[in-house]
Amino acid sequence: MLSPGWCCAYLPITALSVKGNFVVFSNFLYFLIALVIYTSSELFDRTNGVDPNMLYYSLGAGGAFALACHLWFKRLAQKGDKGSYFGLDHAVNRAISNLSILALVLFAANIHLFKLPLFFVDIRLFELFPTLGAVLFLGLFLLYLVIIWNAAHGVQKQYLPREVTRKHFVVSNISFSLPALLPWFCLSIFADMIQFLPYAPLRDYFNTTAGEIVYIVTFLIAISIFGPVLIQKLWGCTSLEPGDSRSRIEAVCKRAGLHYADILKWELFGGSMITAGVMGLVGRFRYLLVTPALLEALDDDEIDAVMLHEIGHVQRYHMLFYLLFFAGFIACNFVFFEPMILLLYIAGPLYQVFSFLGIEKGDAYPALICLSLIAFFVIYFRFVFGFFMRNFERQADIHVYDFQRDASPLVSTFYKIASLSRQSIDKPNWHHFGIGERIRFLEQCREHPGVIVRHHRWVKKMILGYLVLVLVLFCIGYSISYGRAKDAFGKYIAGQILFQQLEVDPKNSDLYVFVGDYYYNDRAYDKAAAAWENVIRIDSKNVHALNNLAWLFATCPDEQFRDGPRALALAEKAVSLRQEAFILDTYAEALSINNRNAEAIAAARQALSLAEDKRSYYREQVVRFEKMGRIL
Repeated sequence: MLSPGWCCAYLPITALSVKGNFVVFSNFLYFLIALVIYTSSELFDRTNGVDPNMLYYSLGAGGAFALACHLWFKRLAQKGDKGSYFGLDHAVNRAISNLSILALVLFAANIHLFKLPLFFVDIRLFELFPTLGAVLFLGLFLLYLVIIWNAAHGVQKQYLPREVTRKHFVVSNISFSLPALLPWFCLSIFADMIQFLPYAPLRDYFNTTAGEIVYIVTFLIAISIFGPVLIQKLWGCTSLEPGDSRSRIEAVCKRAGLHYADILKWELFGGSMITAGVMGLVGRFRYLLVTPALLEALDDDEIDAVMLHEIGHVQRYHMLFYLLFFAGFIACNFVFFEPMILLLYIAGPLYQVFSFLGIEKGDAYPALICLSLIAFFVIYFRFVFGFFMRNFERQADIHVYDFQRDASPLVSTFYKIASLSRQSIDKPNWHHFGIGERIRFLEQCREHPGVIVRHHRWVKKMILGYLVLVLVLFCIGYSISYGRAKDAFGKYIAGQILFQQLEVDPKNSDLYVFVGDYYYNDRAYDKAAAAWENVIRIDSKNVHALNNLAWLFATCPDEQFRDGPRALALAEKAVSLRQEAFILDTYAEALSINNRNAEAIAAARQALSLAEDKRSYYREQVVRFEKMGRIL
């Protein structure tokens, strides 16, 4: 199964209403976080087996969650029955958000506390197709969301212009959420199927980093272009019937020069949402979506303004930029993921906190990776992506001025949305500016047309700044993961792990041998020699330390550390304890530095005869010592 960082993609869709976009992006984030939580379970220690009682704990926690949802919305319903309607719709939406976050916490408990994935470790089908396990557990998270939506229906239906049955309400929420998982599902299924490809070279290629990049980019492009065709079917959209509304929308699109596949009737929540949308990068697979409630609530001029807003998203290339932002996210995740998990492994103070809570490092490590990825996702999509979305929505709003001198129809549309949704126009929004802010900006643009030009320039500067920043970050991450900085970073991580282990087991002499190795590779020869000397004092028969210290005294690039007699004494003792190729090679170097060339040649030949690998190196050593002997 692919990691979540690779499998994020976006099927470009923009919607006018606050509610429509809120559901799309909130559900996207929820499922993305759930996928991260599940994927981190691959790092679990599986040697301890499973505890059957955990299954009962999970069922009990799920029952308690369902009861909490029921009581929460029952209280809100009672508040509405008493006539306290002001702000109640906002309270319902906030309850859904809070309970969705609680569902994520419960889902995380199932994964990290109850460790339910371990129940499926030995099932062959899940080993062959890891995506099935992910789908199973994402289905569990979806079940928690269904519990929320089912409980919310009784209150939520009071604020929908049309009657929506409980079944239709829940199904609409599910169908609205599925596109968030479509790219991940397609990519993961393909990754699972790679092992069954009959052509071995192609199978091997797709298992390389370059192969992964090729098929991921190919899938992202394909899904971005053709995905809208599947989405509109998932949402049950139908072609808008001929009539005044369709004719008017067609006329606006023709005037604006917009190419599209069809104008669809969007039966979102029974068609009761006042919203419109557009999806698709390519005209042949681009769809305009309108809900029946929008066509009923708005007059002709307002419908024109809404369509111009949606056309603005297309003609200002917002959907292409959205895809670019996801590509930037994937690229940065690709180069920083491995360094991040290595840095988290050496984050000693954090493990001390977990230890204080009674959580061992083996359990804390997956949780830390999970929390870090979630924080990265939330910060990126909530703040970075949200920042661009707000400014893109503002840019789509002022697109009306490219075709009309007055934006009052769009302003009146915003007032109607606020009124019919029973929310204040000053209510803030993370992916739009608030309705009041949008109205005031449109009025400002009418009074000062230069504001329009300045905003378009501001958006261009933002995009350029984003591209430069992502390029810089990608280059840094690539250097650390694959480029020049990789060795230095690897040495740093190895050293930190080694020294942390020394704190845990300070009497382990073998660890000090590795400390010497670390310092030698870092060219800190004095520290390397001191580490090996300490080992020999503790364990005079430690072959590794004897051999490495002899090698340093015999061959050190810094000649001030060379000591022929000491090198020979150490090498002789190592050889007397164990005769292996690498030890005899060191012995040959020690003999050579002491001008005992015939013996050095003999030792080198013996090393070659014992060598099971790296035979070319040992053969070159023999040739080198023979040449030195002839010269002398």
